Amino acid sequence: MRVLLALGGNAMTGPDGRARVEDQQEAAAVAMRAVADLLETAVDVVITHGNGPQVGNLLVKNEIAATVVPPVPLDWCGAQTQATLGLTLTNALDDELARRGLERPTVTVVTRTRVDADDPGLFRPTKPIGRHLPEEEARALMDHGQVWEDRGEKGWRRVVASPEPREILDAGAVHTLVEAGYVVVANGGGGIPVVREPDGLRGVEAVIDKDLGAALLAGTVDAEVLVIATDVPHAVLRFGRPDAEPLGRVPVTQMRRYLAEGHFASGSMGPKVEAACRFVEQGGRHTAITRLDQIVGAVAGETGTVVVPD
Repeated sequence: MRVLLALGGNAMTGPDGRARVEDQQEAAAVAMRAVADLLETAVDVVITHGNGPQVGNLLVKNEIAATVVPPVPLDWCGAQTQATLGLTLTNALDDELARRGLERPTVTVVTRTRVDADDPGLFRPTKPIGRHLPEEEARALMDHGQVWEDRGEKGWRRVVASPEPREILDAGAVHTLVEAGYVVVANGGGGIPVVREPDGLRGVEAVIDKDLGAALLAGTVDAEVLVIATDVPHAVLRFGRPDAEPLGRVPVTQMRRYLAEGHFASGSMGPKVEAACRFVEQGGRHTAITRLDQIVGAVAGETGTVVVPD
């Protein structure tokens, strides 16, 4: 079996959301122990990941250093974080495999994703990135043209353009490496967004949703199962209400109804459910949404919210 494992951004930071180098290395070690558990069951694994906190940190550095060095655009930030997180994940996985006496080669592919130049998502910021801030700090950044949203108790968070992923340009390389036996880390952060113009490819100031990118990658590399690892064990109907209901096994048409009824927040669970439905509708065996420590059961369709064909 081949599995596409999508790690949430929280999987690459400390429990309190900190993203120091040591926090990210420790988080990667935890995540790769789960991946090694899968590899021990003779499952092929392709890994993708979020990069919101890491891109957010680069943007803060941009702001602080703007008078000294030129700021870099979001597509460059995506490329830098793909490489850095890929390095961190493959090192952690190599170490864990060595401890278990397993031999599997690992590699990271810095991956571009094509979007449409006229995609409405390029002009309507919706994708949350970076850290949460108190309102007064967020207001100061809004005065410089950034878009921020109130996220409740956690504070305010920046949102940026998020176009629809159309094509993973480096999918052929990823597929070849997977077929050769590599554990591949690819398409981090949904991929580096590029548009195709008459004179060639151009990066754009945007961030692609990691989960939608994962669904596209999963189909491209012939994965049978998509596992979306997050910080909760299930998707939940009527979240936050006394009659909240965790979801187990759900046919894709029913899950589409729940999505249309607005049960899942657009900035958190909504894209995960959309990605889950897309993958199954494209022929996948099932998608599971659950915690990282439950992914072995999720691959078997036994834990988490499991979206299946009708």
